[in-house]
Amino acid sequence: MRTLCIDHRKRAAEERDRKRQIQKAKRTYLPGMRVKLLEMDDVQAPPAGTKGTVRMVDDIGSVCISWDNGSSLNAVLGVDKIEIIQDEEGE
Repeated sequence: MRTLCIDHRKRAAEERDRKRQIQKAKRTYLPGMRVKLLEMDDVQAPPAGTKGTVRMVDDIGSVCISWDNGSSLNAVLGVDKIEIIQDEEGE
């Protein structure tokens, strides 16, 4: 019984941390912001260096991006790597 209670508290703490990370991402990756792909572990990923425009951060922590090459594959926080760039859209 004690182990169950500890596991429940641990899961609750992990869930709170995840929600905080998502809220931070929503404040960091704003709609219209330009980003560059550094690394994405997906066979359909755009090439590293591809630039795109942030559409939103969804409630599961994916950064929804319209890539300049026409792709719309999302970047997953904690898995894929993107960086914010100071770039005019379409350059």
